[in-house]
Amino acid sequence: MVAGGIILGVVVMAATKPGPGGSLRPGQAANALPVSPEWELADLHGKIVKSAEFNGKVVIFNFWATWCPPCRAEIPGFVELQKKHGKNGLAVIGVCLDQGGADGVKKFVEKEGINYRILMGTEAVLRAYGGVEAIPTTFIINRESRIVGKHEGFADREVFEQKIQPLLGL
Repeated sequence: MVAGGIILGVVVMAATKPGPGGSLRPGQAANALPVSPEWELADLHGKIVKSAEFNGKVVIFNFWATWCPPCRAEIPGFVELQKKHGKNGLAVIGVCLDQGGADGVKKFVEKEGINYRILMGTEAVLRAYGGVEAIPTTFIINRESRIVGKHEGFADREVFEQKIQPLLGL
């Protein structure tokens, strides 16, 4: 479970300001990229999902919450990307930071028609990804499980589309 005040206080203030779009610098070797941390998180039904299940896929790894307006605004874009590119090896994963548990998140997921994996975040996964300080924060992970991009704050579907197309070989 995510601790209350400190993280959420920072998150609420930072979630509405756009952040850097981070990506591989020109000339930087792909093997110089950081490896995505390994993790085990519960899905909305309590089943443990492991990062290894996504090896060989391009992953959009999005930290979000149901109460966060910029996070909710990104959801339709992620739904479209999963629908359009899932067959090409894309996996969108939403890591929910709601503190009320999975039941409220399940209702939200159904209402919004979310078609991608939603997992419940933990302090450990937040630390593993460098201490996420704002939501939404989204990591782009290539097929070799290396982080090739990070985006803090809201981003349109087109921003993510441009980042994932080369990784998918499109």
